[in-house]
Amino acid sequence: MNTIDRNRVVWHSRRGMLELDLLLEPFARECFDQLPREQQLLYQELLTCEDQDLYRWLLQQEDPPDARLKPVIQLILAKAGEAD
Repeated sequence: MNTIDRNRVVWHSRRGMLELDLLLEPFARECFDQLPREQQLLYQELLTCEDQDLYRWLLQQEDPPDARLKPVIQLILAKAGEAD
């Protein structure tokens, strides 16, 4: 992935909702480049979802309707757990 695309991913990880920003932006900055291409694409797809949906999924209040997104959500939560 070139620098412009990576910067775009980091930018789109800033959601304007503090709870999401604290999970998504560090993940994008620190983990995105190491993900396999398929997971990078799924992360980008995840970023197209509504903030309210992301919030519920990342707080594990609901599962995403598209089960393909669940492993990426688990990676984000694992990364956040490392910071605790």
